[in-house]
Amino acid sequence: MASGVDESHAAEHFTAVDYALFSLMLAVSVGIGVWTAYRSRGKESTQEYLMGSGAMTPFPVALSLLGGIISAISVLGNPTEVYLYGTQIVVILLGVVLGSIVTHQLTLPLFYNLRLVSISQYLELRFKSRAVRLLGTMCQLAHMLMFMGVCLYAPSLALSTVTSLSVLGSIVLMGLVCTFYISVGGVRAVVYTDVMQTLLMFGGVLVVVIICCQEIGLVNVWTIADQGSRIEFFNMNTSPFVRHTFWSTTVLGFYFTMDTIGINQPSYQRFASIGNLAMAQRLVISFAVGVWLLWGMFYFSGLAAYAAFSDCDPLASGRIQKPDQVIPYLVMQKLGHLTGVPGVFVAAVYGGALSSLSSYGNSMACLLWEDFLKDIPYFSKMSDALATRVLKLISVVMGLSGICVGVLAGNLGNIFNVFASISGAVKGPILGIFLAGMCTPWVNTKGAVLGFLVAFCYNIWVVVGKFLRGGGHPTHLPLSVDSCPENLIHPVNASIVAFISNITTATSSTNLTTDLTADFTTIAPDTNRSEGRTVYDVSYCYFSITGIIMTLIISNLISLCTGELSCRCNVHSALVGPGGGEPTPTVSTDGIRLYDDLSRDLKVLIKSNMQFSGMRFLAKQFTAHITHELLHYAMNYLMSGKLAFTREQFATLQTFEQLDFT
Repeated sequence: MASGVDESHAAEHFTAVDYALFSLMLAVSVGIGVWTAYRSRGKESTQEYLMGSGAMTPFPVALSLLGGIISAISVLGNPTEVYLYGTQIVVILLGVVLGSIVTHQLTLPLFYNLRLVSISQYLELRFKSRAVRLLGTMCQLAHMLMFMGVCLYAPSLALSTVTSLSVLGSIVLMGLVCTFYISVGGVRAVVYTDVMQTLLMFGGVLVVVIICCQEIGLVNVWTIADQGSRIEFFNMNTSPFVRHTFWSTTVLGFYFTMDTIGINQPSYQRFASIGNLAMAQRLVISFAVGVWLLWGMFYFSGLAAYAAFSDCDPLASGRIQKPDQVIPYLVMQKLGHLTGVPGVFVAAVYGGALSSLSSYGNSMACLLWEDFLKDIPYFSKMSDALATRVLKLISVVMGLSGICVGVLAGNLGNIFNVFASISGAVKGPILGIFLAGMCTPWVNTKGAVLGFLVAFCYNIWVVVGKFLRGGGHPTHLPLSVDSCPENLIHPVNASIVAFISNITTATSSTNLTTDLTADFTTIAPDTNRSEGRTVYDVSYCYFSITGIIMTLIISNLISLCTGELSCRCNVHSALVGPGGGEPTPTVSTDGIRLYDDLSRDLKVLIKSNMQFSGMRFLAKQFTAHITHELLHYAMNYLMSGKLAFTREQFATLQTFEQLDFT
């Protein structure tokens, strides 16, 4: 797995000070894990290991929430997007605001008040199906495993660009460090290391941006980027085939937020580690502000890199082989003479990767334990201490699995585009099931499952077809090599290199015959034509929202054909979005299951006492009314703990058998 740069040349710029700074970051991460494990000795439990016992302070959790999401994919991928395609992607931040509002008002209150451990438990409670719960868990696990692999690969590119360490060696090193401290320290180790790594990530990239602006000039950075057609914010084109527009990037931002904090296991574990809902909701606001600050800085670093290489692009001239190496190359070529700066940057990239890896590794262990292993008789009989040891072993297995996926990730192409495409295809439909359960209480199990399957198959078909047809590598904006040293001596080389570079890009993204008719020095996608376009040419920004919308529509249609759309009473109010401005009541999952059982039993009882066929419609409506009105408040009292009898004791009551509807 080649790094694409001269390793001996890179290594001579990475000094002993740089190695010391980078090694210190790894040592502190390991030390925090050991310290956390030492502090927790004698009081280990699954609740402490996975949720921090719900008693953690807000500030470190807020930084952990931000650091767990803003990974090395953002540190390297976001600047690359701006460098190659311009600033239209920045509008994603507007979508972040919309997604944060939905999370603040809908998904977080619902999950938090149910006191879940795995968010997939919601699917079982809402749709009364263990299979739906496991389906959601498997999709989440696949999504998180892929995310871990890409997170390992991205910083490995950075390290291989500035040191002699190979990409493979870097992946293994980082994977083992992360696996160690999440396995010994649990969620507390994850949170506390995230604090250090998030601050380091912010500081490292900020140093690079400030130094670049000092050398080039803040105004010059913007002017050069504008001259290179990199500045664009309000492309209002409504065509779905344009890669980035105001609309598509807003949609992508909304999906990103729902995927990362709205309906996301690692983020939910952070929220649940806080003592009350109001404080957890404040974390949503702090997350949105943090994303604006961090991503804004990442995007600007892409403009700074373009200004630095506007006349001698390292990708077009062959100095680097992958677009995601642009920022590391900038650090070495423009800032390598400043002692310690390369070390700070690499530590920042690794900090971003480790914070995300640790969050997802811990959450994968949580999902496997809660949704697959916990109810198996062998594991259910374990003591809490022994179960915690099993969780640590699962964390080790997840870390090693992430290393394996990271080794394969180098063959996937541009980090940002690949991740966003595949992630949206896999995660969009499962988000659709959650939203259908929360927003449409009449949707039943058949509708949810069929809606998911149709949307999932469609999205995978489109993504795979897009990459097979070459659509996974879109054509970038023009790059120049006019001022490269070799071209100053032989000016004709500049035209040849530019020609080869643009043709190579064109052949990897669209039809070569069509693109050869264009000006080879400015090959770019035609954003004004939609003739001849197919579903494979739709912008990747819409993959995710397509899966969500298809799931919602199909689940409602199937439910209309197979069940009672009007029978809201079959779903407890704690499982749907809060209405009327009232907060969602805090309930227990056992209480909701009891409510479901009582609702079903009462319906059977009433129907059995109405034997006349002409009364069936009336019986159906009467059942709905009785179940909802008579049991709603009683069950809320029961689930809030105000009625002190167990499920088994309640089952012995003969109340329903004594009812007489004749």
